[in-house]
Amino acid sequence: MKTTVKQKQGKKAAVKSESEAMEMNQRIEAEIYRKRFERHLDELRWLYMELYNNGSMFSELCDNMLRYYQERKEGLKSSDRERESDPGWYRQNNMFGMMLYIDNFAGNLNGVRDKLDYIESCGVNYIHLMPFLDTPEGRSDGGYAVADFRKVQEKLGTMEDLEQLTETCHQKKINVCMDFVMNHTSEDHEWAKRARAGEGEYMSRYFFFDNFAIPQQFEQTVPQVFPTTAPGNFTWLPDIGHYVMTTFYPYQWDLNYRNPRVFNEMMYNFLYLANRGIDVIRIDAVPYIWKELGTSCRNLRQVHTIVRMMRMISEIVCPGILLLGEVVMEPEKVAPYFGTVEKPECHMLYNVTTMATTWHTVATRDVRLLKKQLDIVNALPKDYTFQNYLRCHDDIGWGLDYGFLAQQGMDERLHKQYLNDYFEGKTGASNSRGELYNSDPVTGDARFCGTTASMCGIEKAGFEKDDEAMKRAIQLDVMLHAYMFMQSGIPVLYSGDEIGQVNDYTYKEDPDKATDSRYIHRGAMRWELAEKTMEPGSVEYAVFTRLRELEDIRKREKVFVSYAESWTVETWDKSVLCIGRYYDGEKLYGLFNFSENDRTAWINERDGKYIDLLSGQIMEAVGVNIPAYGFYYLKKL
Repeated sequence: MKTTVKQKQGKKAAVKSESEAMEMNQRIEAEIYRKRFERHLDELRWLYMELYNNGSMFSELCDNMLRYYQERKEGLKSSDRERESDPGWYRQNNMFGMMLYIDNFAGNLNGVRDKLDYIESCGVNYIHLMPFLDTPEGRSDGGYAVADFRKVQEKLGTMEDLEQLTETCHQKKINVCMDFVMNHTSEDHEWAKRARAGEGEYMSRYFFFDNFAIPQQFEQTVPQVFPTTAPGNFTWLPDIGHYVMTTFYPYQWDLNYRNPRVFNEMMYNFLYLANRGIDVIRIDAVPYIWKELGTSCRNLRQVHTIVRMMRMISEIVCPGILLLGEVVMEPEKVAPYFGTVEKPECHMLYNVTTMATTWHTVATRDVRLLKKQLDIVNALPKDYTFQNYLRCHDDIGWGLDYGFLAQQGMDERLHKQYLNDYFEGKTGASNSRGELYNSDPVTGDARFCGTTASMCGIEKAGFEKDDEAMKRAIQLDVMLHAYMFMQSGIPVLYSGDEIGQVNDYTYKEDPDKATDSRYIHRGAMRWELAEKTMEPGSVEYAVFTRLRELEDIRKREKVFVSYAESWTVETWDKSVLCIGRYYDGEKLYGLFNFSENDRTAWINERDGKYIDLLSGQIMEAVGVNIPAYGFYYLKKL
């Protein structure tokens, strides 16, 4: 058939129209970027020049920010714009997370994609993929020794697999979090290899010294992270006759952020990963990233400058991204990493001290320290968002308020010993099972490892085939989750907790893991047990269905939004915790009994009737009797 003149004209008009639409879209996107960039430019330039005084490197950073913005997929840009218009999108009561190791959970990234229906069935819409970037086998510290920031571990898949997973997650409204290890690289990273070969440009990206004079000065003021398994903060490299700074392990070389090249390149890695569809980037070991002789090399002013610049860079290029800071410090040192309302840093931080204090409360049946800890958190600005959890991939360090405990007659060393003995199942009528990590016989310090279920007694009850003990253990497990959901912030499960999965001792059979007891709670997902969530009468069914009920209540009741008013109420019983929440005319009290005996909460809220959201019982919030390890969600009618 011959093409008519009108048809040719129509095709030309269509092509022209499409071209004009593309040009218009490009102009709109360019204008969006320009506004974001100009909004932050003065402060970003000021902070960069104050830290580095290097205009050419700042210009290079700006050029590359634009490039990564242009490379960002339209779907991600659309999400960015939507989240910009609703900056509190992640602080709603529907956010619920799960942490998981890709290989343990489903083999590889494609396996995780195949398990998204299960994740949805858990009520989860936020998954934290534990470290998956390329690391050396046997020298990875659980994936935190990165050899290549732009390559996935081969056993887990490829960057293309990651992008397919994030795209599928986004279709299902599931957010994806990953770890970004900023403090160090693996000794197998290209930079480290070239530094080891004597290239000065790359040696300057780390901390190298040809004698021990300066390292010795650092050692006088810098605490040791792992004094028993990795003593000291420097490692001698006999092949090149130099010491290199290694705060964590000898195979993890600390990066020198005094070098602007390090900052720029790490920001490019950050933006590259954000463009793979990541929604939340967890900044690992934030307090450590700036080193200064004569200091503890922790929480220095320059760290906040770096995190603030990182926040601005993300708000310019990819504002849909959230920064989650890992700051394992006491509350007064954690809060500054939120920045200020006017100049924010991290969007979210881990609620580490509350987690440790929770397990102290389980062991002592005494809520007084926990109440004090929650009062501190509740007094912070409502813009501050914590990620709350009972267990994570790491050990539990007993970083408690020993000044407060001393007022109750508790000695720090003896109390730490008691806690470790308790959770090992040795004292205090304990039903817990687990193992110590990094035990130091000189100081008496040690950390503890174990799953939530094993620490609550599910492992022991199952081994002893004690049905009554199992009921109590499940009740404690569920009560602790109900209490966690009552805290302000985003609750996150560790994979397997939703089915009451217990400790996995098979790590001892792997020579690469046998010396690290943290792998006791990093076991493979027991999918044969997950199938039992549909079998009434099973442990898995009991835990899964009760947690899902709590999750549904949290998503249904608006009083659970992160920015609701929250406070603690005196119960006049040291085993019972009461948390109040108020938002938009609705009030809720959560009552939690940390004792294995029935107790009474002597609260006196005589302002009308309340309904227990779990049982539907109508009652007064006055002198409430609570069964062993029991709890109530009392909503004002």
